[in-house]
Amino acid sequence: MSDPAATTGNGFRCGQIAVIGRPNVGKSTLLNRLIGAKVTITSRKAQTTRLPIRGILTTETAQFVFVDTPGYQTKHGGEMNKRLNASVRRTLEEVDAILWVWDATHLVEADLAALALAPKNKAVIAVPNKVDILRDKAEFAKQLGDMPKSHEFVSIVPVSAAKSTQTKQLLAEIEKVLPVAEPMYDADDMTDKPERFLATEIIREKIFRLTGDELPYRAAVLIEKFEQEGNLRRIFAAILVDKESQRPIMIGAGGETLKRIGTEARMDMQKLFDGPVYLELFVKVKSGWSENAAMLRDLGIV
Repeated sequence: MSDPAATTGNGFRCGQIAVIGRPNVGKSTLLNRLIGAKVTITSRKAQTTRLPIRGILTTETAQFVFVDTPGYQTKHGGEMNKRLNASVRRTLEEVDAILWVWDATHLVEADLAALALAPKNKAVIAVPNKVDILRDKAEFAKQLGDMPKSHEFVSIVPVSAAKSTQTKQLLAEIEKVLPVAEPMYDADDMTDKPERFLATEIIREKIFRLTGDELPYRAAVLIEKFEQEGNLRRIFAAILVDKESQRPIMIGAGGETLKRIGTEARMDMQKLFDGPVYLELFVKVKSGWSENAAMLRDLGIV
């Protein structure tokens, strides 16, 4: 690829694009698909994403800086969810365009609540996702006809993030609304986050995937040591839980659950970091961590 910066005078475009929507509509999966690499974690459980994560795609004509926001939470309060919602609002003021993502199989009030957060002066592209599992096309057509008049969408692009359906068309529509500007990142960058953060997120993904329905929401990951010797990374991480009773659940019978979390996380890290990883996990009880402002700051949830 040629140097994108050299093409700026020829109309090179660059901008930030927020990906918004209610929890569990496929925002993170879509971002990973658009970028072509796994830079943000995915799970069928809601509220997997806790921090805005920038994923970067650079082409010959544009640099797309996608911001995956936490799913806007309307059902639950609490210190952490208040901070997550505030993070969404801040992000939307900073970006150049917004992708409003919803599940094409059913449009609900929570989807509209997420859309209502989009500032009126921002270009909004409507992105109904999961069209590959859409059964009632007549109902979907009605949804599109009933789209809220509160926003004039610059375009509507139905996609399937899981199948890559119409993702190229979506990129083309996004590029049209980005400002002419120099690239913000190097052409080879895929994310703005350091490896330490990515390691934390990978471990959290495995907790979401391998433990019960409620435990992931009461758990956090704190990297206590991250060392690199040549191509080898040595990572020591604490999994924080809220109660003593949650500790044996996280560890599992004979340590099996914790071992599986570690094994799967290590394999993903080795793919992402392109080198060997030594990973050691242990579980600590930190009562009330999700309501503790200082602890949330330490975890980067500001």
